[in-house]
Amino acid sequence: MHRYPSASALIGATKPELPVMAVRPHAAGRAARWFIENFPGDVAYAYKANSSVFLLGALYGAGIRHFDVASLPEIEDAATIPGAHLHFMHPVKSRTAIRRAFGEFGVRSFALDSEDELRKIQEETGGSRDLTLWVRVAVAAKNSKIPLERKFGITGAKAARLLVKARQASKELGITFHVGSQTVTPDAYIAALEEVGKLIVKAGVVLDRLDVGGGFPSLYSEAPPPAPLSAFMRAIATGVEKLPVGNHCRLMCEPGRALVAEAESLIVRVDARRGNELFINDGSYGALFDAAHLSFNFPVKLVGRPVEAHEAFTDFVLWGPTCDTVDHMKGPFRLPDQIREGDYIEFGNTGAYSRAIASRFNGYGAYEEAILLDEPMFTMYGPEPVEQGEAEQVQA
Repeated sequence: MHRYPSASALIGATKPELPVMAVRPHAAGRAARWFIENFPGDVAYAYKANSSVFLLGALYGAGIRHFDVASLPEIEDAATIPGAHLHFMHPVKSRTAIRRAFGEFGVRSFALDSEDELRKIQEETGGSRDLTLWVRVAVAAKNSKIPLERKFGITGAKAARLLVKARQASKELGITFHVGSQTVTPDAYIAALEEVGKLIVKAGVVLDRLDVGGGFPSLYSEAPPPAPLSAFMRAIATGVEKLPVGNHCRLMCEPGRALVAEAESLIVRVDARRGNELFINDGSYGALFDAAHLSFNFPVKLVGRPVEAHEAFTDFVLWGPTCDTVDHMKGPFRLPDQIREGDYIEFGNTGAYSRAIASRFNGYGAYEEAILLDEPMFTMYGPEPVEQGEAEQVQA
């Protein structure tokens, strides 16, 4: 993997034909260190966010040892990481996935949100009680970009009954929830923890573990910015203090976006311009899925040639390379007015989910890769020197 001081240096040296996934391992390592130092429990990386070996290496080098995995292929991959603790947090799993996770990969940590799922886990693990069972409860999404409570989670009397049954079937009982992806205000965690407290009282169970899930935000623009991550930590600490649990209850969180969004950017080429519409060589079927389907307005800048001091800026809409009209990113994306065919654009902070979602539809979806040593366009953590060892790969 070649290293460059910046995206402009990469363009100047290579003029890439394909889009480039530009990795900044030092940004992932910095984010992981912040969470480990500031979250009062286990930090489990949400594996689905980005499985680049360079970013996994940086997370591992920073001290991440817990991983939230959601499928058998993720387990097979993550199991190669030395000393990894895997938590199978998908609430609905196939019997084969449960059986192989338990028997072949030593997974003992499983999420569930129904009595049917509890029965499957018991049957496919041979009735083992050497389990940590996490009951996924549904909580309201507040100020999140992607609410997640509709598909998974249990509430009320059903949740209390499931907690009692899971308590009887496990060595450790936990509750897990998710406030929604890219949650920008801490009050979502405060409300969720209040609901968890009521549920513990209703069920009358002793809780060993509490997983506050993911949802921690990344920074994509200057206005309006999300609350600082320290405010989320304070809100969680305050909410946990009010819970009817003892000091033995161990906390966990599942950051994905917050650990890797800043650690990758996407560099694309402009293949045509029509007015304020730009046709670029990646799009909604590639690494810009969120820009097309979830209206993420990633930060952008022209790279590879200087922008004149007097040059005006224009709001552009973008078209991806496929023949599908869904391949459209409405933005607006603010770029120099004189941008033209052959220029290159860097999309900042694309490290979360972009790589994972990209497909080969219509023959596109191939990428070059490079490591960049400069800072992300926006950061929640503040710059620090790049350490040479932070891009160390985890050997499979």
